[in-house]
Amino acid sequence: MARPVFIVDGSRTPFLKARSGPGPFTPVDLAVQCGRPLLARQPFAPSAFDQVILGCVNVIADEMNPARVAALRLGMGEKMVAFTVQINCGSGMQSIDTGYRYIREGVSDLILAGGAEALSHAPLVWPQQGVRWFAGLAGAKGIGAKVMAALKVKPGYFKPIIGLERGLTDPITDLNMGQTAEVVGHLFGITRAQSDAYAAESHRRLANAQSQGWLKGEVETAFARDGTFYDHDDGVRPDSTPESLAKLKPVFERPWGKVTAGNSSQITDGASWVILASEEAVARHGLTPKAVILDSQWSALDPGIMGLGPVLSATELLKRNKLTLSDIESWELNEAFATQVLGCLAAWNDEKFCNEILGLDGAAGELDQTKLNVDGGAISLGHPVGCSGNRIVLHLVNAMKRLGTRRGIATECIGGGQGGAMLIETV
Repeated sequence: MARPVFIVDGSRTPFLKARSGPGPFTPVDLAVQCGRPLLARQPFAPSAFDQVILGCVNVIADEMNPARVAALRLGMGEKMVAFTVQINCGSGMQSIDTGYRYIREGVSDLILAGGAEALSHAPLVWPQQGVRWFAGLAGAKGIGAKVMAALKVKPGYFKPIIGLERGLTDPITDLNMGQTAEVVGHLFGITRAQSDAYAAESHRRLANAQSQGWLKGEVETAFARDGTFYDHDDGVRPDSTPESLAKLKPVFERPWGKVTAGNSSQITDGASWVILASEEAVARHGLTPKAVILDSQWSALDPGIMGLGPVLSATELLKRNKLTLSDIESWELNEAFATQVLGCLAAWNDEKFCNEILGLDGAAGELDQTKLNVDGGAISLGHPVGCSGNRIVLHLVNAMKRLGTRRGIATECIGGGQGGAMLIETV
């Protein structure tokens, strides 16, 4: 029989907006910054874990398999098995899902599952023509051949490509993620005014959560090597209004597009961990579970409309567990783009879409936005790709405990045309 899997604790770093260059932390630095205080407050040794699983997309050359590097730096011992998972925007949730399945099936009892991403450390990539020129120069034999090879150089060979820009472009459709959000917005008639209003509300909610102190138990202060410390998510703009956001120009589809820098998620660095435990581990270590994972689902669709991934994955969860949208009291739907989030809500309320795509008898209904991303989301927080799926699960649990709600879903769209969702119940 499947065993219950509990979320007993978790923490994350502040989300730090990428600015003019590499930020103060690498992915492993971030994982260690929030991992140390998390492990220090547990009633068991760091070596008591069975495995460490970390989501990371932008793995840097000095930190191959960042899960293992982080585990060693966290003092978890040389015998600690640790591996990194990657499913683009869902990587942080994939780490939880993988751990959930190991524990549910009796393979493990205690797992540290996380996500870490430092998008500010995304590499500059050399143009392929430049790479071929260097290869030809290196392979030339003799002075004459090397001179002839060198003379073939062109200025464009030395112009680097931003790796992040290519990474956020789908290789099948050749659309970047912002363009896919434009497609979703067009399909469901999402207006620019709606997107800007949603984005402004995201900033208002995060600013309110910060001022109320609701994130203090979740966000750990991060200390850089130079002594600078970071204690809050710094991408929030409390002064954002629909009117101020309306002044921004479209980024991806000029001049008529709806997606701008103001109603999109921010390029950000951050890390997050959750501790997963079986009933046996809870009893052995005297732990107090916060929530239990009831189910999870991964779905796939056309990469050109990847933003609708949450509709497919969350709906499958609801159907399998005989639930409706209104049965879910708390939602975390990753805010890749305001237009994309609103497109998901519109899809659930569209009878034709629900009938033809989701296999429902009618429209799923209207999702109450007072239950959705109650403390803001990636538009105000930022979207460190490999981390976000972990953060939304962690914050869903914490918000549900604060609000006294019982059942929630965390879900995200995934670049490449996928979606992930997890059904959580508080304990």
